[in-house]
Formats: sequence, structure tokens, C-alpha cells
Amino acid sequence: MLAIPLLQMYRVGRYVLTRKLRGEKRYPLVLMLEPLFQCNLACAGCGKIDYPKEILQQRMSVADALRAVDECGAPIVSIAGGEPLIHHELPQIVAGIVARKKFVYLCTNAILLPRHIDAYRPSPYLTLSLHLDGNRERHDESVCQEGVFDKVIAAIRLARARGFRVTVNCTLFNGVAPEEVAQFFDTAMQQGIEGITVSPGYSYSHAPRQDVFLGRTASKNLFREVFRRGRQRAAGRRWSFNHSALYLDFLAGNQAYQCTPWSNPTYNIFGWQRPCYLLSDEGTAPSYRALMEETEWERYGVGRNPRCDNCMAHCGYEGTAVSDALAHPLKALTVALRGPRLSGPMAADPPIMYDEREATRTVTVPVSAVKRARGETARAAELQ
Repeated sequence: MLAIPLLQMYRVGRYVLTRKLRGEKRYPLVLMLEPLFQCNLACAGCGKIDYPKEILQQRMSVADALRAVDECGAPIVSIAGGEPLIHHELPQIVAGIVARKKFVYLCTNAILLPRHIDAYRPSPYLTLSLHLDGNRERHDESVCQEGVFDKVIAAIRLARARGFRVTVNCTLFNGVAPEEVAQFFDTAMQQGIEGITVSPGYSYSHAPRQDVFLGRTASKNLFREVFRRGRQRAAGRRWSFNHSALYLDFLAGNQAYQCTPWSNPTYNIFGWQRPCYLLSDEGTAPSYRALMEETEWERYGVGRNPRCDNCMAHCGYEGTAVSDALAHPLKALTVALRGPRLSGPMAADPPIMYDEREATRTVTVPVSAVKRARGETARAAELQ
């Protein structure tokens, strides 16, 4: 069951169709806006806080944030970080984007939400997307801090009581069992949220731990088993996902998609990040136009770059799925009505086109960097 509101589906569909009719080959669907990198958590699968103190203390200005929104023109803006609620001018940034009638997904770990919720106003253009990676034990282990799961649940109830649209965003990591995920989805939906955004964890090179990430085949098998359990639920207990039907079908291994990183460009305190939200060490472009026109997009994607081979994240593939849905509406409708196929052969991945010896290269994070990151996290928590 899909949880995307009709207004958003209509606006995004019209936007994509207009650009296709214009013959535009590359266009953005979602702008990933990172107004800071500082966070009050140090999650095992995230390396965003692996920066020196002077970088973690930087904040994007309201003017720069809104200029990026206008320059990009994407109909959806996902505000991430770091922890966005640490940014004292975030309410002005959000209000400015909503005033432009862009759909805003404010991604937060929810720890600071009770303290700052009065600075925001409910709107059909604003969704609070709360980070939740599983039930209590799994989520607290993921964020490396006890008690956070309960804070997220309390924040969901508070936000809903105040009239906000609420979703949860969930990343699945290695070792999670299908039934555990299914039970977590049950728990999430019982909180009255609109839907779940889900993705297999990408092996972010700066993450403190590298053993938590799923391989590509393991991801597909996991999602097939999770979706199978979803079909066994009673009709009144079905899950709602904040995704297109074809992206869910891709997660189940049924679509041979290639990544379209330009559909989800990233703007952060360094500028326009090449090529995507997840590959943070490929440099930046001085403008959105330069990002789109000068980035060597053919260097990225499954089979083109060893670091991309296990990625199935929605920031790279949701745009591909939306484009495919417009090109093949009957296929999209069929999948939406029937759900992902859960048996039979999986679609073949794109062929390997690079020297496979490159795939053996690994990136490790020095222990000193991890300790520094966790120290900065503790200081960030003290300041809020």
C-alpha cells in the first residue's frame, strides 16, 4: 500500500511529465539539503560526523539554502544532516521552502523534536520524517545509545497530536531477520504514521563499522521475505510505504534498474556534492548547473564503480522507478495492484565494466576519527 498523498503524486507526476515532454535527459526529483553535519548521535552505519570540529560547527545560511532550492527546482526537498534540528535557523529554512509549495521531508532522529516542535506549523507540504531502524533493541543498537527508540515513539505521538504529517525512515542492516522487520513495520504503523520510507543500508565508507551493511543479493532476498510476511497480515494491518510501487519491486529483485544519481542532487555546507548524497569524497560543483552538466555521470552506478555495486538506496533508484512508471504506466499499475513478485528468478544486474581488482579496495576509518566523532556528538548534545 502506498502512502504518498494525492497532491504530492499529482504535482510530482506533472513535474516529471513536463520535463520529459521538453526532452530533458536529466532532471532532479528530490533535493537533498544538508544544512549541517553536526549530530547528537554517533550511529554505527553513518560517517557524516567524521569531520573536524570547525566543519561540524558550520551552518548553512537561510539565504544559501533557499537559493539552492530555487536553483535546483526539484518538487521535493529532503532536509537531512547531521541532525537538522540543531540548526537554529531551520524553522526559517523550512518556512521558506513551504512558501514555495515544495514538499519538505524534515529528517530527524527526534531527540530534539519536543523542544523545537512549536517553531514549526503543520502543512500539507511538510512531513516530519523520523529516523527509526527497528524495534527497541535494534534501533538503540543502530544509533549506539539506549532509550532513543522510546523517545522517537513519544515524538511521533506528539507530532501527530499537533497535526503534523509523520513518516518514519528506516534503514535495514546486516543480520536483521525478516520476521523482525515485519514486526517492526507492524509497530510503526500502529503509531498512526502515514508511511514508511525503507532502504538497505549503503556501505558508507566513513562509517565507524563496515560489517553492518547488506550485500545486493542479500538485500533482495530480505525484502522478498519481508514483503511475503506483509501479504500474510490481515487487510487492516497492511503496511504503507512512502515509495513508488516499482521501487519496492526493485527492492524485491524484479527490476533491472541503473542508478540515476542526478535525480537526487545534494547541496551541503561544501556546495553541490558529486555525484550523490552517499559518495561524499568525489568533490563538489560550484553551481547546480555545473553539477548537472560537468559531472561524469557515466562513472557511477552498478557495474561502473565498485563502490556503487551494493547500493539500492532510494536516493539513487526512486528516480529511476518514477521515470520507468511514466514510460510504462501499465506495468506500474499492475505492480501497484498486485505488489512485488516474491518468487521466481531475479532481474539481472548490469554487467561489470570496471577492473574487478578495484573492488577489493577497502576504506577503513581510523579509531581516532571514530573517537573524535563520538566526542563531538556528546558536545553537540550538551549544547542543545
